[in-house]
Amino acid sequence: QVQLVESGGGLVQAGGSLRLSCASSGRTSNVYTMGWFRQAPGKEREFVAAIRWTGPNTYYADSVKGRFTITRDNAKNTVDLQMNSLKPEDAAVYYCAATRRFLSSVVVTNEAQYDYWGQGTQVMVSS
Repeated sequence: QVQLVESGGGLVQAGGSLRLSCASSGRTSNVYTMGWFRQAPGKEREFVAAIRWTGPNTYYADSVKGRFTITRDNAKNTVDLQMNSLKPEDAAVYYCAATRRFLSSVVVTNEAQYDYWGQGTQVMVSS
């Protein structure tokens, strides 16, 4: 099993920045791809960004491209999401997810492909 714990959420003004962190523990050697998803009230959960434990490839939703950056620290088993130029529409509960599978660019956005999920951290953006 893999445990994921998110941190770093909070309230920020539009145009501001937040940095989310996801700490993984347990059988992390089995994890190959990690991602961030978000769910706003009344909406379905949506893909935000993803990264693999090896290699340079990162993936982003169009809505956050150029504003959000996903990074990993293999030594610490953490994946961070730096969020800049935040907009009110970015407000949501942000979830960290992980999978043992190598996810291609075609399916990396599909939440059904992820095996493990954190509890989520709330991000609020005031206009």
